[in-house]
Amino acid sequence: MIEKITKNWDKEFHELLAIYEKANYTVNHVVVDMYWEIGEYISEKIKTAGWGKSVVKEFSTFMQKYHAGINGFSPQNIWRMRQFYETYKENVKLSALLREISWTNNLIIMARTKTNEEREFYLTLTAQNKYSKRELERQIDVLMFERKEIADIVNKPHLFKADGLKALRDSYTLEFLDLPKKYKEQDLQKAIVSNLKDFILEFGRNFTFVGENYRVQVGNTDFFIDLLFFNRELSCLVAIELKIGKFKPAHLGQIEFYLEALDRDVKLPNENPSVGLILCTDKDDTVVEYALSRSMSPMLIANYQLCLPDKKILENKLRELQNIVDTQKGNESFLLEEDDSEV
Repeated sequence: MIEKITKNWDKEFHELLAIYEKANYTVNHVVVDMYWEIGEYISEKIKTAGWGKSVVKEFSTFMQKYHAGINGFSPQNIWRMRQFYETYKENVKLSALLREISWTNNLIIMARTKTNEEREFYLTLTAQNKYSKRELERQIDVLMFERKEIADIVNKPHLFKADGLKALRDSYTLEFLDLPKKYKEQDLQKAIVSNLKDFILEFGRNFTFVGENYRVQVGNTDFFIDLLFFNRELSCLVAIELKIGKFKPAHLGQIEFYLEALDRDVKLPNENPSVGLILCTDKDDTVVEYALSRSMSPMLIANYQLCLPDKKILENKLRELQNIVDTQKGNESFLLEEDDSEV
C-alpha cells in the first residue's frame, strides 16, 4: 500500500522536496554570509582597535542579553568566524563555495585541511553530494583528497579509453565491512551488498546498484558478474570483479569478456561504453601498467583495504609520483629545446 501511494504522489512529493531544499539552501546561505560578515568585522577591529579575547567575550554576553538562548555566539564560535573570514578572504573561488554547505561542515573542512587545493576538493565534494557531517568526516578520515590525487596520476595513461573511467580510482577503503581475518570472495561480495549505502559513499554518489552475480548469457552459457553498477553522471555500466589476493594479468580476460557482453546485449543505445574495475587486495603498479598497456578495453585495476589508510604513507607515495611526473615533464621540455636548437 505504501509503495502504491509513493508512486502516485512521486511528482508532487519531489516538488515539495524542491521547495524545502530551496528554503534550506537559502537559510544556510544567509547564516554563512552572516558569520562571514561578523568574522570580517571582528578581524578588522582586532587590527585597528586592539580587540582581544575580553572584548569578544563581552560581545558574546551582549548577544545573549538581547537574544536569550541564541545559538552560535559563544566566544569560541565568534573566534571561528574570524578565522573563517581570514582563511578564505583572499580566495574568491573558495569563498563562493562556502555558501553551498553548512556552517558545521565549513568548520570541519577549515579545521582538518591544510592547503587551498585540499579545501577546494572537500568543499566541492560536500556541495555536490550534499554530505552530512558524518559523511564528510568519513571522507576526510579515509584521506579521499590524497587518494584522488594519486589516482589522477596513476590512472591518467588509461583514461583515454572511456569517459566512464574518470569515476574510478586506484584504491578504495572498505573499513565498514567488518570482515573476519579469513574470508572468501563471496563473503566480500555479501558484505558489500549488505553495506551498500557506505559502499556507494566510498565509490561516489552517482553510482546506482544494478545487481550482484548479474547474469549475462553468451551463446548457451550463463556468466555472472560479481557486482554491476550504473554511473548516472557518465551514463555507463560499471562491472566490478572482486579478487582475494594480488592482481594477476590473467584476471583481465574475464572482465574484458564481461564488458563485451554488456555492450552487445545490455547497454542501451544512448549509454556510453561499459567500463570495468578489478578490485583486489594488492597490486604492483608496474605489473598493472604492463597488463593494461595493450588492452583497449576500458578498465582499471584497484586495490582495497579494510582499515583506514595511513596519511604519511599516502603523502610519501603522492610525493614520489609527483616527482616522477615532474622529472618526465622536465625531460620532455629538454628534448623539445634540443629539437628547437637543431632547427
